[in-house]
Amino acid sequence: MKQKYVVLLDNETGNLSIQEYAELDKEMLSLLCEETYDASRIKAAMEKDRNALIQALRTHNMYPPGIYTERIADAIIEMFKPGANTSAELFFEEREMFSPVDVEEVEEVEDDDDEDAGLDVDDLLDDDIDDDFEDKGTIKDLKKSIQISDEDPSIDDA
Repeated sequence: MKQKYVVLLDNETGNLSIQEYAELDKEMLSLLCEETYDASRIKAAMEKDRNALIQALRTHNMYPPGIYTERIADAIIEMFKPGANTSAELFFEEREMFSPVDVEEVEEVEDDDDEDAGLDVDDLLDDDIDDDFEDKGTIKDLKKSIQISDEDPSIDDA
């Protein structure tokens, strides 16, 4: 899924807003959420440290993944520098979050595990099952939570 975050700093009103868009239809981004922050609070969090900024950006309505939040934080830090742009568009694709896996490396690890274990599939199938449940018989005091109404025609009547 493709996502886009638009970050806007309005120095006149003292607000910072983040808009989250996602590709719900093919090649069409839809607005999911917009969060507005007091720019002075964001700046104060930014002056503490990067983690404080990230925590200030995350809200109940907007909680992007860590990788996304870090890039958003970088864009915001850049915006607060003198003479910098007051807007940024950040594009993300979900598959970027996952690192590519080398198939040969995975197969090699699996082969090593099989040799070390020394187990065969037949060894995993154990016939030592506790069969005590068969000796107990049927349940006699079974209470039904659903009762058939006397007024409803039953299957036998049809």
